[in-house]
Amino acid sequence: FCRKNSKEVQSTTATRILLTLLSLFLFIQVFGLSSVAQVILGKGNSGQYLSINMAFGIGVTLGIYAAGGISGAHLNAAISITQYFLGKISGTTLIAYITGQFLGSFLASATVFALYYEAIYDYTNGSLTVTGPTATAMIFSTYPAPNVSLQGAFFTEFTATVMLILGILVIHDERNNAATKVAQPMLTGLLVMGIGLGMGLNTGYAINPSRDLPPRIFTAMAGWGMAVFTAENYWWWIPIAAPILGCLAGVLIYKLCIDLHNYPAQETENGKEKASMETS
Repeated sequence: FCRKNSKEVQSTTATRILLTLLSLFLFIQVFGLSSVAQVILGKGNSGQYLSINMAFGIGVTLGIYAAGGISGAHLNAAISITQYFLGKISGTTLIAYITGQFLGSFLASATVFALYYEAIYDYTNGSLTVTGPTATAMIFSTYPAPNVSLQGAFFTEFTATVMLILGILVIHDERNNAATKVAQPMLTGLLVMGIGLGMGLNTGYAINPSRDLPPRIFTAMAGWGMAVFTAENYWWWIPIAAPILGCLAGVLIYKLCIDLHNYPAQETENGKEKASMETS
């Protein structure tokens, strides 16, 4: 009976996580992808590169505020997979996280496509292409700059994700100088925006398999065809593999350079109390 009850609870939790992330990832991706669509289809008259970064940052911030208490705001498959390898979440929870993320991202792509359907066909004259002067596939997924090699693109995505996970760990580390819970979502959104502003030129900073692969699948089905997977020397796998490896490397770097040198949680708390008494 206990085993059955435990499985039922776990199943309910997984379902709740899946549905929450589906709706929230839909919400976040619509912010980001629609900003890209507005910049491209508006030919620079309805936004600039800065507005894209701001929209993704705002989407991430609102998503974490909304989902933090229910799912821990797992909005990145690379981070979810890293948590699984570290033993922080179960396999069932990991599947719920990734399923919710992927379905939400796919539906967000469909939503943005419907929102800008007429503008897309007017811009392209009805020809949906991945490359060329009227290419529009980059509205939904990332593609490397023409002057960037696959090795350079991989290193860019890897490095950007290392910076992402390092920033997240710094913001949330209770044993270190963690931000207050109220400020954490806003700081994480600013972190994403900062990565885009500083490291977005080469690849468009996917830094998240859930942000890149589902929209790519959608565009393949919606009219762009298999070119979304074969373009740029089969670039599509890099926004999946590089963020996962970058997350794992970032956790290791944080552990070696910061976490191992932190005081135990109890000592840190005592130190704060002592400092507070001295101030009083």
